[in-house]
Amino acid sequence: MHNRRPSRLALALKQALLAAAAMLALPALAASPAVVVDTAAIVQVADKKDDAKPKAAAKSAKADKKKDKAAAKKSAKKSDRKAAAKKSAGKKKADDKKTAKKKKDAEDNKPGPLADFGKVDAPEDVVHVANWVSHTRNHQKRAFVILDKKQAQLYVFDPRGKLRSRTPVLLGKAVGDHTVPGIGNKPLSQIKDEEKTTPAGRFLAEVGKNNHGEDVIWIDYESAVSMHRLRKVKAEERRFERMASKEIDDNRISNGCVNVPHNFYNKVLRPTVYKYGAWIYVLPETKTPQQLFGSFDVKDAKVQVAAAGKQGK
Repeated sequence: MHNRRPSRLALALKQALLAAAAMLALPALAASPAVVVDTAAIVQVADKKDDAKPKAAAKSAKADKKKDKAAAKKSAKKSDRKAAAKKSAGKKKADDKKTAKKKKDAEDNKPGPLADFGKVDAPEDVVHVANWVSHTRNHQKRAFVILDKKQAQLYVFDPRGKLRSRTPVLLGKAVGDHTVPGIGNKPLSQIKDEEKTTPAGRFLAEVGKNNHGEDVIWIDYESAVSMHRLRKVKAEERRFERMASKEIDDNRISNGCVNVPHNFYNKVLRPTVYKYGAWIYVLPETKTPQQLFGSFDVKDAKVQVAAAGKQGK
């Protein structure tokens, strides 16, 4: 169904009513005060806004500065803690090192054990010197070798004073404990028989080579006295036969050096000296070990210490 259109009379009446209303509103509008825009106030507000910007920036910068200062303070505290921890660790390390040194010094000053010969029955002078060396730590934690010239025997001990092995050896032809001055620079052909001694004393073993390029263990480098493998020099000297002989006197044949059986040199003497280093004690023939080394009987010393301890109790 279609909507009806309004009549022309109705439209005319509606327009007349709207015109009347407009005429009534005109006096009211004329009586109302005029609206005035305050431009100064607007400018002032704008200025305030402009002033607020640098203040806000300053406030923000101040806050950032305070934050940075707090962060720096926190970082400084952290660095101080790290420095304190490092200092403490360094002090602990120094204290540990100091304690270890004291312990080492105490251990070094503590008397060592008597020499351990196992089942070997050695001469009195050899036992005396071996016990003294081990007990007083005269070997300074190295291995030590004792050469008994009277019996033409060589004894090799490890740093703990335990006998590794022994062997017969060949020695200098002449009896004597001295070294002829300048003999190390003399040609072998010019060395007299009475000058061919194996010197007695305490010597630090030196690993090296002789003028033939053979590896040797020097007893006294300046005097050209060494320990080396047994080798044939002259057929008439019969050195291998002398080494195999049970006689002692025929072991005096060399120019002063100590001739050692190959197997013993390669498997006992050389490895021990190379591994630990060694002191060599060549026992005297013309005086006592006490006179030469200043040694003493450590068995008596131990008895005296034990007795003193009992009296103290």
